[in-house]
Amino acid sequence: MTENRESKETKFKELVSYSEPALRNNSSVVEYCRTSMSALSGCTAGILGLTGLSGFIFYIFSVLALWGLLLFKAGNLWQKYFLNRHSLLTGGFFSGLFVSFL
Repeated sequence: MTENRESKETKFKELVSYSEPALRNNSSVVEYCRTSMSALSGCTAGILGLTGLSGFIFYIFSVLALWGLLLFKAGNLWQKYFLNRHSLLTGGFFSGLFVSFL
C-alpha cells in the first residue's frame, strides 16, 4: 500500500508559481539588452567592414555571446528568472537582425 502511494506522489510534479510582473520585467530587460546589442554589433560590424555573410556571422556570434552572458549572470538558478533557456536564445532574434542590418 505504501509503494502505491509513493508512486502516485512521484507522478505529480510540484506546482511552481511565477510572478507575472517579474517575468514581464525580466523579458523586457532581456529585450532591451538584445536590441542594444544588435545596434552595437551592427555598428561594430560596419566599422570593421564586415558586410554580407561575415556581418551575419558576426551578428550570430554576438547573439550567442549575449545568451552566454545572460545565463552566466543568472547562474545555476536561471529557472528562477526565466521560463526556459530556449526563449532567451531565440526570442527577438529576427527583430534584432533587422536592427543590426539597418
